[in-house]
Amino acid sequence: MAGCTSRCRQGVLKLIQSLQRLVSGTLTKDNIDDELEMTTVCHRPEGLEQLEAQTNFSKQELQILYRGFKNECPSGVVNEETFKHIYAQFFPHGDASMYAHYLFNAFDTTNNGSIKFKDFVVGLSTLLRGTLREKLEWTFHLYDINRDGYINREEMTEIVRAIYDMMGKYTYPALKGDIPKQHVDAFFQKMDKNKDGVVTLEEFVIACQEDETMMRSMQLFENVM
Repeated sequence: MAGCTSRCRQGVLKLIQSLQRLVSGTLTKDNIDDELEMTTVCHRPEGLEQLEAQTNFSKQELQILYRGFKNECPSGVVNEETFKHIYAQFFPHGDASMYAHYLFNAFDTTNNGSIKFKDFVVGLSTLLRGTLREKLEWTFHLYDINRDGYINREEMTEIVRAIYDMMGKYTYPALKGDIPKQHVDAFFQKMDKNKDGVVTLEEFVIACQEDETMMRSMQLFENVM
């Protein structure tokens, strides 16, 4: 079991590395052909055409990402423990466990405790290549921890605090305990238009689109993704 978990972690790390190369443009056509040849030998993703239609990734990109996800993790799923372990490696100076927990739940749309390739690649497609509206909707659902269709102060405070914890003391050397609360108070003052104590999806989207500073703050999420 331990060996399987280790291989799964390595596989997802390969996926992230391939994804970074795809986004940065350093994955050249020759690289794609080499990766694709190896992918074709190992795995043939089922429903590839449907995923291509559902995402903004090409068929070749999907096959490369699938190899990273499945080749070293035959079960085809990633559990929360593995996800947290991988995510922590990208933020060694902070505690990424809580943010990784919330991020995992956002990808786990079926709420079954695991992320399948489809869940992962559809979410990544939205975050990396979706429209502004799609990205904001996805971010809203991340903050909507209890999935009731609203963001309350407690939910936003938990996410913001998790982000600060993850970034660590080296990023925020003078961080005080009440900074996340101040951050949330400022957000709610701008977002909660009707002052009912919760933020709806439309209030969230409109506030982010109207306020450049808030939009930059929301894009912190993309940077830590």
